[in-house]
Amino acid sequence: MKTADQDHGQRADILSLLAAYVPADPGEKEARSRIAAFAAANAELGRPNPAGHITASALVVDAAFGRLLLDHHAKLGIWVQFGGHLEGGEGVAEAALREAREESGLASARLLSPAIFDVDVHSIPARGEVAAHYHYDLRFLAVADPGEAFTVSSESLSLRWIALEELPSYSDSESMLRMGRKVAALRSRAREAAAAD
Repeated sequence: MKTADQDHGQRADILSLLAAYVPADPGEKEARSRIAAFAAANAELGRPNPAGHITASALVVDAAFGRLLLDHHAKLGIWVQFGGHLEGGEGVAEAALREAREESGLASARLLSPAIFDVDVHSIPARGEVAAHYHYDLRFLAVADPGEAFTVSSESLSLRWIALEELPSYSDSESMLRMGRKVAALRSRAREAAAAD
């Protein structure tokens, strides 16, 4: 069970990361504002809050930014990045990396930066006794070795490394496609830097 100090620490971490983050477009700017407002206004940021939860996720890429590891989510039935809820007093970046490692089994997974890579607010449909609610998602970029064998967890139907260009065949979600565009920009910058050397 979380303590009041842990809640305060998580909230401070979330608000600090959001304050430093520069959104890529108006949709992301609105999402950042909604997440900050939710974090500031709610004493409970996790599962006990029926209105919504702060979540942390990680998009896993290879070191060349040419491939993504996607998760075919069992409950949602869609291809997404790895992610989930915060535990105890862990920071958001720490939670994102934990989720990526737990859901993929990839020990090589590591965050490329402790800074936010993307933000999104999305609705989660009602399921069983859990009412429909929102996930206020802070996303990070992680890199892993595609040669390492992954493990499909009970939360997934399948995992798959795909070429970055294949992303639109797996998801039509604007937030997923936006992350793909950001990865493509990183790949272009990495190639330009390599060519300049």
